Amino acid sequence: MSARNILIPSTTCLNQIINRCIRTGLLDDARKLFDQNPEYHDIVSWNSMIAGCVKHDRLRYAKELFDRMPQRDTVTWNSMLLGFQRTHDSENAVRYFVEMGRIGEKPNEFTLSTIISTITNTDSKCLILQLHTCVVCLAFNSSVYVGSALMGGYASLGCKISLRRAFEDISVKNVISWNAMISGYMSLGFVAEARSAFNLMPDRNVVSWTTLVKGYISNKMLEEARFMFDRMTERNVVSWTVMISGYEQYGLFVEALEVFLSMWRSGGRPNHYTFSSVISACAGCSALLIGKQVHLSIFKLGLLVDVILSSSLVDMYAKCGDITAAAYAFESMLDKNVVSWNSIIGGYARHGLGTRALEEFERMLNNGVEPDYVTFVNVLSACSHGGLVEEGEKHFASMDTKYGIKAGLEHYACMVDLFGRAGQLDKAEKMIKGMPMEPDVIVWGALLGACGLHSSLELGMFAADRLYQLEKDHPAVYSVLYKIHGEREVWSNVTGLRKMMKEMHVKKQNAGSWLESQLT
Repeated sequence: MSARNILIPSTTCLNQIINRCIRTGLLDDARKLFDQNPEYHDIVSWNSMIAGCVKHDRLRYAKELFDRMPQRDTVTWNSMLLGFQRTHDSENAVRYFVEMGRIGEKPNEFTLSTIISTITNTDSKCLILQLHTCVVCLAFNSSVYVGSALMGGYASLGCKISLRRAFEDISVKNVISWNAMISGYMSLGFVAEARSAFNLMPDRNVVSWTTLVKGYISNKMLEEARFMFDRMTERNVVSWTVMISGYEQYGLFVEALEVFLSMWRSGGRPNHYTFSSVISACAGCSALLIGKQVHLSIFKLGLLVDVILSSSLVDMYAKCGDITAAAYAFESMLDKNVVSWNSIIGGYARHGLGTRALEEFERMLNNGVEPDYVTFVNVLSACSHGGLVEEGEKHFASMDTKYGIKAGLEHYACMVDLFGRAGQLDKAEKMIKGMPMEPDVIVWGALLGACGLHSSLELGMFAADRLYQLEKDHPAVYSVLYKIHGEREVWSNVTGLRKMMKEMHVKKQNAGSWLESQLT
């Protein structure tokens, strides 16, 4: 359908055509029709356009329409609140909700459930108590949708009793409210209560089972999660993805791939989120062959490769050792965000291509993309692996002064490693002493490794002592000191360390290899 030369005889006709365009994804045509026929606008026309813009993630244009709108109703405000919820903009959501009350527009169930859900798990969640008062005053506390939203809000506040009361206030409970109850209990760590609520449910659906599985995963109870997952008589793409991403999240990459293969063989159709978790699992266990097959499967299924999926592919190829494929996947991306750039910069850094990583960083800045915390971890790592001390110092200093990013433990560990590899152990020691937080195992390990590299016994003993205090069975404590003492021919200490390593069962990590299954 084209917006050109369409005769619009009435407001009703205009509204019908606009809605048809929006339903079929032709938002630009709907916008042209709307702009070309101002004489036929009514409140329905405005609301249809705003809702269409929100649906198609054109919130800026929705705001422009909202500001121009001569008259608004509850539907208008609800559309804007939904838009802020979709973009996780709790600040504007609260501002619009307050303004709605100031002009005397009364909220309905959708308004209240949307604003409560939007501010849950944000800095604005402290307002949930006030919103609950508003809910009670407007007699919406018995609503299943408002009650379910309140349960989620109280769970984010850690209020078990209020969560339970919100559930009890609902006059007619359905599967939605029960699911919200289970999810709330699980998020608070009350696993037994969640399981009890699940057992008491009069009716369960696939969402109920998936909520329980996801809750077990969030509480690090993967065996229980898998047990319930295997008991499910019906699974959808969400339940499969929850189980796959759960294994991937906790580093059980092979198990994640096994679940994915089961999904594939059972005829399940993965979505973007499924593939993103699977690709991350391939990266985690260096399963390049499966990663390539997954990449091919994405194209065979005709899925649109968005920026998130593309970034995962770049990261996977880089971590699996194929930096050429990673670069190709990166250059093939039409849209690149900070995650994409971080993936390629980190990839070059891990392959020891420090100069190339810094070139990509400069290209990122020239493209107007602002670096974040992870970007500088990758940049400093690139400098460390490439022996680029001056560049590393410059970028470390620019984090706060130029970009307002406070250095964290990872950044300090990179700098200690950078100075240590370059033999500048005095600078490495000074960097640790000047840290605004307590050094962790990685920081002390970086210093100890540098001492082993340059046979610095005194500083190595100091670093080993600090590392030992944090993690007594860390193999680096013994193996690096063993190496330093051996190089200095302090054989009595070598013998003592060898005996201690044997008694504590400290040994070098054995090499391993992967046997990859095929997607058949």
